[in-house]
Amino acid sequence: MQSMKEKVSNAASSGKAHVDIYKAKAQEKAEKATARTEEEKEVAHQLRKAKEAQAKMELHQAKAEHAADKLRAKQSHLLDHHHHPLAGTERHQPVGTVAPNIGTTVPSYPLGGTAAHKKHTYM
Repeated sequence: MQSMKEKVSNAASSGKAHVDIYKAKAQEKAEKATARTEEEKEVAHQLRKAKEAQAKMELHQAKAEHAADKLRAKQSHLLDHHHHPLAGTERHQPVGTVAPNIGTTVPSYPLGGTAAHKKHTYM
């Protein structure tokens, strides 16, 4: 489940980065069209490159956050299961091997008998 969530989040972040890069290119074209000198055109070009680098950096940061979220979810899932170091080491006596406690009552068989037959005490 977390892997799918990470993939979807990465795809969304990638889409956002592509949109930001497209906007930077469109803005560069508009600025170059209105630029009067070669220096203004160069500034527009460098600004586009900086915005593209910013978008790519944000994409990588988002992917790192998604991977960290996946890892945290995986680790919290593992920590939810309380591990007991002695789990499975307790031994139970097989049925019928331990004598009942003195003075306890047990049903007699068949269970449909008289009141006197319903309870026996061990002495």
